[in-house]
Amino acid sequence: MADVNVKWTGGAQFLATDEAGHVVVTDRDGQGFKPPMLLLVSLVTCAGIDVVLILEKKRKKITSIEASVTKYNEPEPPWCITRIEVEWVIKGPNMTQKAASDAVYLSEEKYCSVYASLSAEVVSTVRVVEES
Repeated sequence: MADVNVKWTGGAQFLATDEAGHVVVTDRDGQGFKPPMLLLVSLVTCAGIDVVLILEKKRKKITSIEASVTKYNEPEPPWCITRIEVEWVIKGPNMTQKAASDAVYLSEEKYCSVYASLSAEVVSTVRVVEES
């Protein structure tokens, strides 16, 4: 069974549904997330979950975590993302630069599956169903 099912709804819009029934709309024309933006969201939220867990294990109180993400693309198709910059702002009464930096580093280098998957092989198969 697939982890995610994606259905074209017309134009450049697709609906993606996960096994729990959560739905995400993607669209090139502003009616949903642009697909490359979802990659950035996935990267930072995956890392963010790890950061929270790591800081909690270090007994650091977190009052806020925000991340600003900027991507840089090649100027020609397929407009490959060449660089992703993430600025983390992590707040808490006993938060230290070292604890926050270590948590982000551990997430990116050891725990975040999205970060690790950015260099993964993608294998596609195509099945055509001819309709009359």
